[in-house]
Amino acid sequence: MPRSFLRQLLPAPLLSIVLFFVWLLLNGTVEPAHLLLAALLAVAIPLWTARLVPERMRPLAWGPVLRLLVIVPWDVVTSTFVVARQVLGPENRLNSCFIRVPVSIRNPHGLFMLATIVSLTPGTLMADISRDRKHLLVHALHLEDESALIELIQQRYERPLQQIFDGNDGQEPEETAR
Repeated sequence: MPRSFLRQLLPAPLLSIVLFFVWLLLNGTVEPAHLLLAALLAVAIPLWTARLVPERMRPLAWGPVLRLLVIVPWDVVTSTFVVARQVLGPENRLNSCFIRVPVSIRNPHGLFMLATIVSLTPGTLMADISRDRKHLLVHALHLEDESALIELIQQRYERPLQQIFDGNDGQEPEETAR
């Protein structure tokens, strides 16, 4: 088969593989009928959903991916203990508020991942992307220093995501002085 035909048939090969095995795992069988149905779903679902993907992903930069795979679980575990201490303490000592975090990542996949990581980390109750995609609205359970939280989100999560999705080092291009 020519490569272009295969690419048209399987626009997202990794998704197809995952769908195939998830179907078999969910059904707990490898009967021929389920193998056939799994293969059909593995081809059909990516074809049906291909138009929903706003832009093609570029090849992954594995260094930042591995960094995030270490940092995010570590932050989730450590912040769980911090939040538990805060919640079990006096309620009037909590300083809950919303903050706007300026973001420079433009890739929609990267923005989604940033919002997901921030909302999964204990201590941040939710994250939302502004309509203009220039800010992340974050609800913090307890905030002592707004600029420190903004810096943490930008450096710890946004910068590696920019390296992964935008293909740069996470730095905004310098503006020329007028």
